[in-house]
Amino acid sequence: MSDTPFGFGLPPEEPEDGDEGKKKDQQSGGGQGPANPFGFGGLPGAGGFGGPGADNPLAAMFGSLNPTDLGAAFQQLGQMLSYEGGPVNWEMAKQIARQTVSQGTPDGTKDASVGAAERTAVEEAVRLADLWLDDATSLPSGAGSAVAWSRAEWVEATLPAWQELVDPVAERVGAAMGDVLPEEMQAMAGPLIGMMRSMGGAMFGTQIGQAVGVLAGEVVGSTDIGLPLGPAGKAALLPVNVEAFGKDLGVPKEEVRLYLALREAAHQRLFAHVPWLRSHLFGAVDGYARGIKVDTAKLEDVVGQFDPQNPEQLQDALQQGMFQPEDTPEQKAALARLETALALVEGWVDAVVHAAAKPRLASADALRETLRRRRATGGPAEQTFATLIGLELRPRRLRDASRLWASLTDARGVDGRDALWSHPDMLPTASDLDDPDGFVHREQLDFSELDKMLGEAAGGGSTQKPNLKKDDASQDDDKGDGTE
Repeated sequence: MSDTPFGFGLPPEEPEDGDEGKKKDQQSGGGQGPANPFGFGGLPGAGGFGGPGADNPLAAMFGSLNPTDLGAAFQQLGQMLSYEGGPVNWEMAKQIARQTVSQGTPDGTKDASVGAAERTAVEEAVRLADLWLDDATSLPSGAGSAVAWSRAEWVEATLPAWQELVDPVAERVGAAMGDVLPEEMQAMAGPLIGMMRSMGGAMFGTQIGQAVGVLAGEVVGSTDIGLPLGPAGKAALLPVNVEAFGKDLGVPKEEVRLYLALREAAHQRLFAHVPWLRSHLFGAVDGYARGIKVDTAKLEDVVGQFDPQNPEQLQDALQQGMFQPEDTPEQKAALARLETALALVEGWVDAVVHAAAKPRLASADALRETLRRRRATGGPAEQTFATLIGLELRPRRLRDASRLWASLTDARGVDGRDALWSHPDMLPTASDLDDPDGFVHREQLDFSELDKMLGEAAGGGSTQKPNLKKDDASQDDDKGDGTE
């Protein structure tokens, strides 16, 4: 932690010219004598933000920090940062995201309203994708409707999910802002903590808005990062981004749209018919977030340099990162659970979509590899989000998980493979991704039998042990596709 957090400083040594030097220093408002023990600069009224102390924004706001000025300073700051909501100023985040979207992407692509023809094309692609998926998975359609979004509409539709993801981390930062206050400020910590929380809300609102706005220029649907960001039951594609995605692939745009619709529709089936999956994934993110520690020294620097006339500097400062995962067994386990869960979701989608597309689309292999590389490397917005909460939402073991799901299809058939989603304890673990053959042929607990036994026990029936079913590797389902 720095010696002068938030720009507070100790009184300097006596000036060389004695009492005359003290007089000059106090008249200029730039001194740090006994009347100004915390190191703040000139009075708020003495030249405003452009006058003395302008190189220290907090000095310009707080002045000499005597009891009279303190109340005025807090009132002034309260007017500037009037936000009183949760840990993130989401209204600010939405505004910044919309502004970022309106500026367009680096390649010059601008957002545009979706026309009737594009909406019809998306609806037809999702409808056909669902028909193809019926042969590749036992899970029924999860898309009650298909929608075509502009980038701005994607921002509006996904903000509630971002709030659920980011608020736990932002809460930690709000608490950290109070923890790093210097001891000499504890007596007045109440109003100052409130100020810090408002600043924290503005900081996160600025950064999240920027990240979501940039990500809106990259995503092609509502499930690109492996999490259900949009409303349940809505399969969504962004026509302007779909076109940009397929621009240099040499693949007909209809095939690109259909392949991406397959991925979106497959995600929708999984999240609609595995009711515990969404909370499992978001809970894994929250569990990881609880183990993140805040770099309080960097936080002090950000707050100490805060300039209300230049909020963009908060974004620049946060992009340098202030979150570090705790190097503990619990945190490593939380990270492993999250990475495995994301890999299993994306691996299942990859395997199912490949099984559906391979016999029907000549470009299936090329599009599959393009999507795999895209998810493996991520884009600048994903990196921004990783910096913001210290977490990369990328399935590092996508290929391993896809191979395992394909092997399960060969060994157990489509129904046997998809039955594993009936309970989280039946899913493969990280070690299973290392030994897929061992998992494929392992005895599996029949949870339906267990539920039946528990029901009979509750009703006074027999309490015999549930069966352990060994899956028959010879049960091949002609709907399976083990192609890698």
